[in-house]
Amino acid sequence: MLATQNPFEFEGTFPLPESQMDRFLMRLRLGYPDRLTEKEVLVRHRGGEPVESLKPVVSVADICRLQEHVRQVRVEESLNEYVLDLIAATRDHSSLYLGASTRAALALYRAAQALALVQGRDYAIPDDVKQLAKPVLAHRLLTRSHRHGERASESEAVMDEIIDQTPLPG
Repeated sequence: MLATQNPFEFEGTFPLPESQMDRFLMRLRLGYPDRLTEKEVLVRHRGGEPVESLKPVVSVADICRLQEHVRQVRVEESLNEYVLDLIAATRDHSSLYLGASTRAALALYRAAQALALVQGRDYAIPDDVKQLAKPVLAHRLLTRSHRHGERASESEAVMDEIIDQTPLPG
């Protein structure tokens, strides 16, 4: 699910409540395209909206099969412990008012399984979890100095610290 919240009666975007933020698997920052890419966008839109001519590349059945394959990716007990160590660290960090939920732990677990599958493995490794910890967890956290405009950068900095300080399974 991809979304921004734009209430009809207001202009601009507004932060989602924590309970809604916890339902998004991860936050990714795309930024702006480079000039050449942006020029290509302008050219593609001359004759209409390209999105209107898109055709599906996978079926619902394909997606369901992929989800089942993700669930079959092996996760060793030590990796379960690593996920839980990261989650616990968010709950105990002095800069955080709200740490990661159990739903966040499951999201990190599943995302690591999915990354392993995408990389052609039937088992997850610590680097899968480490690589995904910040995009999966940071948007779910509330810092003690919580200000809407700074929420993302503050919680991402805390996640960087937690990831650096949490030992990888041996």
